[in-house]
Parts: sequence; structure tokens; C-alpha cells
Amino acid sequence: MGRPDLNRRQLLGGLGGLFVAGSFGFAALGTGADALASSADTRVRYWNLFSGGDGTNMIAMLDAFRKANPRIDVKDSTLQWGNPFYTKLAMAAAGNRAPDLGVMHLGRVPGFSPGRLLDPWDVGLLAKYGVREQDYNPTLWKRGVIDGKLYALPLDIHVQLCFYRKDVLKKAGLLGDDGRMIPVTSTTEWFDVLKKAKQVQKKGLQTIGLWTNDQNFQWWFFVAFYTQLGGTWFNDAHTEVTFDTDKATQVLEFLRRHVTDGYVVPGAPTGEQFVNGAPFTWEGNWSVPVFSGAKLDYGATPLPPVFGTQATHAESHAFVLPHQSGRGGATNEGAHELAAYVVKHALQWAAGGHIPAYTPTLSTAAYKKLAPQNEYVSAMDHQATEPKVWFAGSTGVLAQDLGPVVVSSTMGSAKPAAVAQRMKSRLTRLLASQNPMDGRTAAQGGAVA
Repeated sequence: MGRPDLNRRQLLGGLGGLFVAGSFGFAALGTGADALASSADTRVRYWNLFSGGDGTNMIAMLDAFRKANPRIDVKDSTLQWGNPFYTKLAMAAAGNRAPDLGVMHLGRVPGFSPGRLLDPWDVGLLAKYGVREQDYNPTLWKRGVIDGKLYALPLDIHVQLCFYRKDVLKKAGLLGDDGRMIPVTSTTEWFDVLKKAKQVQKKGLQTIGLWTNDQNFQWWFFVAFYTQLGGTWFNDAHTEVTFDTDKATQVLEFLRRHVTDGYVVPGAPTGEQFVNGAPFTWEGNWSVPVFSGAKLDYGATPLPPVFGTQATHAESHAFVLPHQSGRGGATNEGAHELAAYVVKHALQWAAGGHIPAYTPTLSTAAYKKLAPQNEYVSAMDHQATEPKVWFAGSTGVLAQDLGPVVVSSTMGSAKPAAVAQRMKSRLTRLLASQNPMDGRTAAQGGAVA
């Protein structure tokens, strides 16, 4: 792929269609040494978007790398999560001031103009430091491949989960002999589970937290259940919308029923209600440290396969190489070595609830002892992801455009069938739209593994 010039003016002119307005209030906080360590002969500048518990775990992993590799000085900076991060990363790459290593959500990579704003990984160099394609789930690895080159090295997958209170489910007879929630394989079984749990739960609480008025969560849930039904988005050439409105309507009616049947209190604080005794909540795996810290007797499983096929929404944090006109040499090798080290030592990362992408970690005795992580690790094999197009990915245009209409159905301000038709119309418009990064449509983008 060629690398046409992309100057700052062109980039800023196009950002309005891709990023949230007013997102230029960046914050970059370095946690590493500001000066090149006296014993180091190579510096690697690394930008990430990890805060809270994830930030703490990442710092611990970086400190371990520094101790094991004193010849490499890591200058890490944490920027504001979401669109502000992506905006600054794009501007830095376009202006040839990019860091040596960065982190992105894997779904955002096709829209980041690989070959212009991102450089490909040297898979031979990664193999030198112990990371190979065969160490990955094949589907996850291929998501980072564009035009035959690896542009994203996955660190994890983070998934939407069904958290459940074991104390409540035990009273309702909903725990199996293994102490875990009984299997659910249909919508009928799922609503029967909710009915039984509601009969024994504390008064004044909802039965399940569903983030009914949050566009991101509702979109993630929709993606999961639409995938369970075998729903597709576009043809392989990205020239035709294949979105199935009948299947979409089934999903929307399923989500809406949680409200109409009285299992959800719209707007209720989902996590707090779960801590206080609500039987269920659907949350991202990043809630594991919160619920474990509250010392709850709980479990977590992938979203129930109510439409017969297992699939739970998944995204991935992935390492990327922001474009540098002079990339190469010791600094570039140091970036490869750092990324490979973190990927291979992700047990610390798993403590935050994420599923490590490096599959040898999953078979270790230490990982198998992690609870509830060991209960939902199977999600690696049935990931429901957004389509591989420039406008998809975490907080991307697709979620911003379709998430609110899913909310309108779940909350009851619009009928599911009408919302499904509206979603197809918006997908048609998005498919024909141009990526502001390079002026190409999804069909012209070459985002093919």
C-alpha cells in the first residue's frame, strides 16, 4: 500500500466526521522516567489510554520490563480515553511526531488508515521475542491483518458478561452442582430464570442491570445477540448491506422485554444494585475488580446464548506502531520487544478481568485459578465483533450512530421493527461514506485479512 502525504490541515479538516467535537483537551501523564536512564542505550516512547485499575496493572508490567531490560528506557504517557486519544495519535502520526509504540482498540484499526498513520509489525522480529501467530486465537490474530500485513498485535479481549449473585441464585434453585449458574439456551429459559430470581430477590431492587439508556452498552448487547442469530452486516466486498431486519427485530424485542416485564428499572445504577443484592447485571469484564473488591459471592459467564449459538460482544486492546517516516533501528526493535514482553506477561493484566490474547497464558495453573476469569475464558472462542470497516470500533462512528436508536427501542420510544429498518438505512449511508482519514469508502479501504 502506498503512503500518500497527509498533512495536519487535511487531517483536521476530516476529523469532524470521525471524532467528537471539542475533543482536543488532551492530558498526557508520563509514569516513566523523564530522562534517558544512564544505563539505557535505547528509549521507547509509549502512549496508552489506561487509567484506574488498568493503569495500575499496566504500570506494574512496565516496571517489570524495565527491571528485566535496563538497556531500554520506556517513557510511557497516559492520555485521555476515547476520541481525544485517537485524535492526538492521528495528529502525531500525520505530523511525524508519533510515539514508538501505541495502544488502540482493535476495531478502530481499519479506520486509522493502515499504511499511512500506522506502520506494520515485523512478524519476524516479534517471533524473535517469543510472540508468533500460532500463539493466538486465529480469528483474533486475523482481525489485526490488513492487506496481508499485521497492523495490530492484540493484548487481550474484553467482553460483555452476565454477572450473577450466587447467594440469590442458590435460593432460587438456579445454581448447578458445580456452583455456577445453570445453562440457558433459549429466550424462554432466560426469562424463566429471571422470573425465579425475582421471586427471591430483595425488595426495591431490579432483577437485572441492563444499561437500558446507555448507547454503548445497548449497542454491544445488540451486536452479541445479532451475532448469535447469524446476522451479517455487509457482503465481503463491502459494496452491499446484508443487515437482516427480521433478525434485528428479534434482538430488539428481546432487549425491550426486560423492561416491559419489569425486570429492569431504567436508569438505575446497575453496579450499585448488583453490589446491594440484585441477582444479575450485564457489564464489561472490567467490573471484576470492583465486584471482587466488594467481596461478593458471585460468578460471571458470557452473555447467555438465548438464540442458540454462543456469542458475546468482544473488543480488544492491541499494540500498534504509529507511523514514523524513519521507523527502524534499535528504537523500533525496542518497541517490538516491549510489546512482546507485555503480551507474554499478561497474567497481571488478567487481574483486571481482561482475557489475555496470548493463549499460552490461558493454560497456566495461575490463570486457571483466577475466579471468575476461569468461568468466562471460553469467550475467546465465540467473539461477537463489529464489522471490519473504517467506521466501526470502540466509541466509533458506527456505535455513535446506531447505539442511540437501539436505546430508543429498549426504552420504548420507538417500535423494534421500525428501529430495525432505521438501522439498515443508516448502515447503507455509512457504507457509502468516506473515511476522513483517507477519503476512501469501506469498499475502497482494502480492510481484508
